[in-house]
Amino acid sequence: MNTPSPPVLVIVSGLSGSGKSVALKTFEDLDYYCSDNIPVSLLPEFVRSVFGEPNAARTRRVALGIDVRGRSDLSQLGQWRQSAKDHGIDATLLFFEADDDTLLARYADTRRRHPLSHLGLSLPGAIVRERELTAPLRREADAIIETSRLNVHQLRRKLITEYALGHGGSLSLLFESFAYKRGVPAEADFVFDARVLPNPHWDPELRSLTGRDREVREHLDAQPDVIRYAAQIEELLDTWLPKLGSETRSYVTVAFGCTGGKHRSVYLAERLARHARAQGWEDVATFHREQD
Repeated sequence: MNTPSPPVLVIVSGLSGSGKSVALKTFEDLDYYCSDNIPVSLLPEFVRSVFGEPNAARTRRVALGIDVRGRSDLSQLGQWRQSAKDHGIDATLLFFEADDDTLLARYADTRRRHPLSHLGLSLPGAIVRERELTAPLRREADAIIETSRLNVHQLRRKLITEYALGHGGSLSLLFESFAYKRGVPAEADFVFDARVLPNPHWDPELRSLTGRDREVREHLDAQPDVIRYAAQIEELLDTWLPKLGSETRSYVTVAFGCTGGKHRSVYLAERLARHARAQGWEDVATFHREQD
C-alpha cells in the first residue's frame, strides 16, 4: 500500500464558468497544493520550486489553474508538459467546458464579469473568443469534462473518483455519506446503515451542525454503540480491502447512510477515512453527498 509514486501535476483549464473553480477547490480538499491563474511561461520555474528540495518530501501532488486570464501563449503548454513528463512528473491536463446557453445562464446567476470583457466584447462574443484562445489546450487535454448537465455535487464526485484518486499505485478508497431518503449511491461497493445509532439531530445544540464538527464528533465518540459499530466496520475493511486491491480495479466506494446524511453518516465516513490513512492507504478521499 506504500508503493512509491511519481509527483503528480494536474493542470485545470477550460472555459470560464465551466467548473474550474470547483475543480481546484476539490483538489485542494484532497490535499493537493493548488494555485490558480499561472502564466504558462512561469510554469517550469514554479513547478521546480514546488517539487524541488526542500518541498519534494512534503509536496507530491499539485493542481494548477491555467486559462485566458494569464494572457500568455497557451500553445506553449503542450511542449512544456511533455518536458515535465520526461522529468518524471505525472502531468495531466483536464479541460472543462459547457455549452453556450449554460455558460450564459451561469454568468447571469453569478453576475460576474467575463475575463475577456476588457476587450469590449459582449458576453456571447467573449465566450466565442475564449473558445478560440483555449483551443490549443483543448487539443492537448487528457480529458475533456463537459459540465452543462452536472451540478456541483456531481462534478465533485466525478473529479474525486475519476481524476483525483489513483496516483498512489494502489487501490483508492472513497468514503461517502448519504441520506437514505434520497436513495443509496448506485456506485457504492460497501453500504452501512448508521440509522441504528443515536441521532444527534435530537439534541438542539447539535442539530444545525454536521458530523465534521467537533461537537458532533465528541458527542458520538462518547456513545458506546457508536464506538463498537465503527470498530467492527474497521475490522471488516482491514480484512477485505487489501484483497480487493489485488484485483483489477482502481477504487472502492464505502458508503454510510443515515436519515438526513448530516450527522452519523458524515461522522463515520470521516472516521473510517482517518483510520484507512493510519493503516497506510495512500489514496483516500471523502465525499458527503448531501453536504458537499
